[in-house]
Amino acid sequence: MLSKQSFAAGLTGLAALFISGCDAAGGARDSIRAVGSSTVYPFAKQVAEIYARSHTDYKSPLIEQTGTGNGIQLFCSGVGADKPDMANASRRMKLSEFDNCQANNVKDIIEFQVGLDGIAFASSKNGIMLNLSPRIVYEALAARPYGEEQTNELWSDVDSSLPAKPILVYGPPSTSGTRDALKELVLEAGCDTDPRMKALKDEDKDLHQQLCTEVRADGAYSDQGEQDNLIVQKIEANPDSIGIFGFSYLDENADKVKGLPMNGVDPTYDNIANFDYPGARPLYIYVKKAHMRAIPGLDVYLEEWVRNWNKDGPLASIGLVALSPDLMEVNSRKVSQRIAMTRGDLTGETEVAAATDLPEAR
Repeated sequence: MLSKQSFAAGLTGLAALFISGCDAAGGARDSIRAVGSSTVYPFAKQVAEIYARSHTDYKSPLIEQTGTGNGIQLFCSGVGADKPDMANASRRMKLSEFDNCQANNVKDIIEFQVGLDGIAFASSKNGIMLNLSPRIVYEALAARPYGEEQTNELWSDVDSSLPAKPILVYGPPSTSGTRDALKELVLEAGCDTDPRMKALKDEDKDLHQQLCTEVRADGAYSDQGEQDNLIVQKIEANPDSIGIFGFSYLDENADKVKGLPMNGVDPTYDNIANFDYPGARPLYIYVKKAHMRAIPGLDVYLEEWVRNWNKDGPLASIGLVALSPDLMEVNSRKVSQRIAMTRGDLTGETEVAAATDLPEAR
């Protein structure tokens, strides 16, 4: 009778043969394919360029901007040459996504953080100046703030200290991890400043989620797809508008746009690293362990991430906020030892050994 470990090893071997064999078009795939977050994209692209220059015997990785949600969905759709090897994410994988991966035989997933980013609110260099807070952003952008009709048309309608300018915000779509982080870190936090809404979270979680995170659809918030550079262009063209994107795009376009403070704190590298800025968030990468042995150079590409994510490295120079040394060490170990995540990592619960792990009764 095969042990659980032998059976798992067999499955991994079969997966490797399948991946290195034929893809959907009938040919072998010999280059890395990553999908996912537009926020992580410039960092992944930079690592891919370093990798290509340093390891000319491997082909350049293909990095696609699909948004975090769509990227994880593609990643979890199965193993094989026609499936992505990696998913870049500007939020952590959801439990439902992990379960979907498992159901599609994407069993062993390596999860590691590569750094931090911030959800930056910005306007053009000579544009509108707003001192924002989660409450202000929520009341300006919610479809039904505190369950009431949305009547705010000007920023001054939300707070009399703000200018009497129309509310016009360019931001990410619903498939984006940036949008998910906006909901969790800003909109929900602003909503819960009202005691009734905070109490509703325990009474009716679904209604709380709807009232606190659903964004208005009357034109005051304009979805710009997964192209953060397009948001930069939009706010440059209209000095009374503001945009929402990752800190890296603010940093990259500092000659064109300015960051807007949140709770009086500016979106800067140090403020995000210290979590003083309310929109700070970790960035993740997910890798199929079964693909590690089958896709040439995948292990080397991951090692390049580790080599270049420190505070003085090339990724920091384009806006990635480095993790603390302790966290860098933890995540470096996940890569070098190929440690697979568990469902318990997402739930925070200690997993109980399955019956198949126990000694057989004799």
